Amino acid sequence: MNLISLFFIFLFVVSALGILHTYFFYPAWMMLFTTKKNQNEKVYEESEKDNLPSVAILFAAYNEESVLDAKLKSTFNTSYPIDKLSVYVGSDASTDRTNEIVKQYAEKYPQLKLIEFPGRTGKAGIINKLAEQTDTELFILTDANVLFFENTIFELVKHFKNKDLAQVAANIIKVSPSKQGIASQEMNYIQVENKIKYAESLRWKIIMGAEGGCYAIRKEFFAPVPKNFFMDDFYITMNVIEKNKQVLFEPNAICNEDVPTSSDEEFKRKVRISIGNFQNLMRYKALLLKPNVGFAFLSHKLLRWLTPFFLIITFVSSFFLSWFHNLFFFFFIAELFLLLSPAFSGLFGKKNSRGPIHYASHFIKMNLALLKGFFVWLKGVESNVWQPTKRNEDSSN
Repeated sequence: MNLISLFFIFLFVVSALGILHTYFFYPAWMMLFTTKKNQNEKVYEESEKDNLPSVAILFAAYNEESVLDAKLKSTFNTSYPIDKLSVYVGSDASTDRTNEIVKQYAEKYPQLKLIEFPGRTGKAGIINKLAEQTDTELFILTDANVLFFENTIFELVKHFKNKDLAQVAANIIKVSPSKQGIASQEMNYIQVENKIKYAESLRWKIIMGAEGGCYAIRKEFFAPVPKNFFMDDFYITMNVIEKNKQVLFEPNAICNEDVPTSSDEEFKRKVRISIGNFQNLMRYKALLLKPNVGFAFLSHKLLRWLTPFFLIITFVSSFFLSWFHNLFFFFFIAELFLLLSPAFSGLFGKKNSRGPIHYASHFIKMNLALLKGFFVWLKGVESNVWQPTKRNEDSSN
């Protein structure tokens, strides 16, 4: 073989290993070989509720009338002492009944505050402003469509008896009234993600990004998110890790979030996530050199963000090498079918799509979203004001 062939083999092997490591080797190693143990010895017990710290629950809402009633009911239907709770809702220039619903609940619960923003501000900007409104020791950041269970708040807060701890992520379980569209794929993906984060928490007392739908954090470690930044949850979590503080995943802090069924809606959401990925990479790239943190960052996140490029490299490399060896012709044909899976998936219909072809299609579409987000980030981000993902009842898919 000549040097050019060896070069393409090198590119193929490195790229293939990158994909396999982030999607198979690292998750399998973390989930199978991480010892389960008590990750925090210093916790508040049920009998210590009088000593629990005060908590401010913060969330942004833009036209969330379809989920806001259930959200507020689940927030106040809690075992946590109500007199130690305050709730701040930032309405991002909502034009539906969002403000009216919050005001109705505020008549019954005076600790509920509505902060109205006259112009579109974006989630991160609203959370930054809400964080300035309270002097409570702890924040719980959440989303309008994430519903708490009765013990969710306590399970999050109980860990903060430990002064070395700065942040605790909830166990967000995706739910869907049907298995249509991409519901099954997203539910399974998040289930695996939660298991990986729990293993990271047990092994290193860090996690690679608390899910923004629900997590608790000490106010002193809350980092205001820079203007035009996406992925505020990852930014805030990595800031805590940068300060050498612990971040845990609490499997008993369960809450539910409706999973999108529309592939188009999820594609747009993944593009926003991708933009935030590369923004955060530039901000926290130095953490890649930090022991344990760097390995987790590389394995769990960075290699996954680079997977679209790995797919392109393996495809081009296998095509070139297929002229020299039948094995690479097999790889080329296999990846060609993988790349065409969205077209094949459409032939089988969009409903009840849980077969392998639909999982392959979802994988390719989400990597296309990552690739698009990269180029949007490269061009420059002028605003992080978002159009929320359509809730299932509003989606036709």
